[in-house]
Amino acid sequence: MGVTKEADFKSVRVEREEGVAFVVLNRPEKRNAMSPELHHEMCAALDELETEEETKVVVVTGAGDSFSAGQDIKLYFRGTEDNPKARAEARRDSHHWRWEKLSKYAKPTIAMVNGFCFGGAFTPLCACDFAIAADEATFGLSEVNWAILPGGIVSWNVAQLMSFRDAMYYACTGETFDGKQAAAMKLVNLSVPRAELRSATLNFARMLMKKNPPLCATPKNASARCAAWTCSRRPIISTRKAMRCVCAIPKRAAPKRPGNSSTKKTSGPDWANTAANRREW
Repeated sequence: MGVTKEADFKSVRVEREEGVAFVVLNRPEKRNAMSPELHHEMCAALDELETEEETKVVVVTGAGDSFSAGQDIKLYFRGTEDNPKARAEARRDSHHWRWEKLSKYAKPTIAMVNGFCFGGAFTPLCACDFAIAADEATFGLSEVNWAILPGGIVSWNVAQLMSFRDAMYYACTGETFDGKQAAAMKLVNLSVPRAELRSATLNFARMLMKKNPPLCATPKNASARCAAWTCSRRPIISTRKAMRCVCAIPKRAAPKRPGNSSTKKTSGPDWANTAANRREW
C-alpha cells in the first residue's frame, strides 16, 4: 500500500484538542476489529503525529463502545490467505504500529480503553506509555475457547504488565474482567466511570504536557529498556504451561483455524460463526 493521507482515512479518525491528538480506531460497526486497511492507516497517522509540532500527547482509543475486538478474522486472516503480498503487508503494518511504533514513540502515549478490549487489542494497550480505562470496559483473552493461544506477542505483552498468576489465569480460562479489575492488576494506570473517561484522559495529558513531553522521552526510553531486560531474564507466560491448558481441551473439540482449509472440522464450535461473530460483530 502507498502512503495514505489523513483526509483519505476510512478506518481511522484523528481528533485534536489542546495539544492532544486522539487517534480513533473507527470501525464501530465491527467493534473496531483491526483490518489490513486500519493497520495501514494507523501507521500513517502515528507517523504524521510524531513530528506534528502542535501535537504533544497521543491518545489511542476506539469509536463507539469498543476499544477493539482484536484482529478482523474475515479481512485480516481469510481475506489475505490467497494473496501472500497482502498478508505480508498486513502483518508488517499490524506489528509496526501496535508494537514497534507505539513502544518507542517520541511523544507520550495513552491508551484510552472505552469498552471491549480483546485479543490483539492488548498489544497497543500494553505498548502505550499509560492506560486509562472505563470502569465498564471489558477485557478478555478468549482464544483458549477456540483451542489456540493468544496470538502474536499478546502473551508476552500481558505477562510484562500483569503478574504471572493473573496473566496465566486469564490466558488459560478466557474469563473477562472489567476496568476496575484491570486497574487493580495494574494492566492500566487507573479506571474511571465511562462518562468521565475522556475528561480524565485529557486532564492526565495536560499534566504530562506541563512536565515538558520531549523530556519525558528520557525516563520513558530508560524504563522500556529496563523492562525489556527484566523480561528477558525471567519466564514470561510459560508456553509449555499455556499449551497444557489449551491442549487439555479434547482434540476433537478443536475447531478449524482460519487459513487452514485442509483441516476437517470434527465437533465443537463452528469457527466461521463463533469467532467471526465474536470479533467482527
